[in-house]
Amino acid sequence: MMKNYYHNLYRKVCSGFKNYSSKTKLPTVQELKKQRSKLLGVDHGYQPTPPDRSDLLKYVPKFEDLPPRSIEDSFLEGVIPLSTDENLQEKYITFLGRVRIGRLLEDMDIFAVYIGYKYIDAPTVPKDVASPFILVTAHCDRIDYTTYQRRHNQDIKLSGFVSWVGKSSMEVVVKLEQYFEGSWHKITRALFLMVARNATGKESVPINPLKPLNDMEKRIIQDGEARKAGRSKASTTHISLKVPTAEEQQIIHDLYINNRKRLSQGIVHESTDNFVPMEKCRISNTIFCQPEDRNFYNTIFGGFIMRHATELAWVLGYQFFRQRPAIKHISDISFHRPIAVNALLQMYARVVHTKDFYGQIIVTAIASDPMQGKATKTNTLHFTLKSSQPVNPVFPKSYHEAMLYVDGMRHLNFNLENSAAEKFDAIDEYMLKLSEI
Repeated sequence: MMKNYYHNLYRKVCSGFKNYSSKTKLPTVQELKKQRSKLLGVDHGYQPTPPDRSDLLKYVPKFEDLPPRSIEDSFLEGVIPLSTDENLQEKYITFLGRVRIGRLLEDMDIFAVYIGYKYIDAPTVPKDVASPFILVTAHCDRIDYTTYQRRHNQDIKLSGFVSWVGKSSMEVVVKLEQYFEGSWHKITRALFLMVARNATGKESVPINPLKPLNDMEKRIIQDGEARKAGRSKASTTHISLKVPTAEEQQIIHDLYINNRKRLSQGIVHESTDNFVPMEKCRISNTIFCQPEDRNFYNTIFGGFIMRHATELAWVLGYQFFRQRPAIKHISDISFHRPIAVNALLQMYARVVHTKDFYGQIIVTAIASDPMQGKATKTNTLHFTLKSSQPVNPVFPKSYHEAMLYVDGMRHLNFNLENSAAEKFDAIDEYMLKLSEI
């Protein structure tokens, strides 16, 4: 009842804004990219040897030189002009005439970087000098999707701001909306954790402290502090660091007993009672990274990784569900290490847990250098997909698979219980207010 109330309130309030909620023409993502390229002094084509930025180290400001900033200072809006750009329509459209989620993830990731650069204010840096800051995506808490069906020929608006700041990190919220039939429709919202490093990317650097302008900003910042505490707690209670709870151990044991019974009946592979071994629920691909997929710093940008991981997870869900799935949540996206432009990017997707109409899929990305014989895990992403029919359960056969099962169960239960997709909260309310200014 309350969820429907806020959803209807949001649509009613937004319906009063015709073209865009801001009073000025919004910049496109491509225009913002050109602006940030000039800011960083990298407005040129690809060079196999990146330019030396070490001369900018002397301009890195001290913390006391950085004035406080507010959430409003970082607010930014942009547009993906799908209604007028036919080339973009071809790039974003799905075979069903909708919009590819992976393409939107790319835009959201790079838009979060733009917001971060708008937030940073370093008065001691001369205006004719490139920014001595480098912002990289370290983590993405969660991305929740509404039930709204995205149109490939209607503009999509991006908006966002910095919602929390640490010593050298910031949380950036990015929201996507589409104007259709007289109303703005929320597509999704994401929370990115960005880290600031110096011009060479080798050391962390301080950023402006965040000072609230009003009670609403104060509330948003407090919520950001709570999310920071949640991330810290999750890092210490992960399945790889802490023994599963007694209840989870009982679930693992029940799965073991169940599997023993199945083996005693001669059921080894896919069975007639719809239980599927976890080892049969996986796929992989290999991507040779190219310069066109790089960020400002000559490494592969996070949105590219997120797009390919999302599409691989969807394909696995399509195969496993035997129907086209709907991506409902993407959570706990980790960026462990940068990926070189010439790396082989290998992605492995696996169904690790199912419940009712839902399946939980984990995607692991590994960057390898065949000439040196080295491979490094660079990313992990967790996806919650929904089917229109009950999903076949999966069962683990080894202790490692059992841990994946428990981890998937935790992610799925949390996502189902804490979805913010249809909510109209303080962040949405403040974005709406700022867009009217």
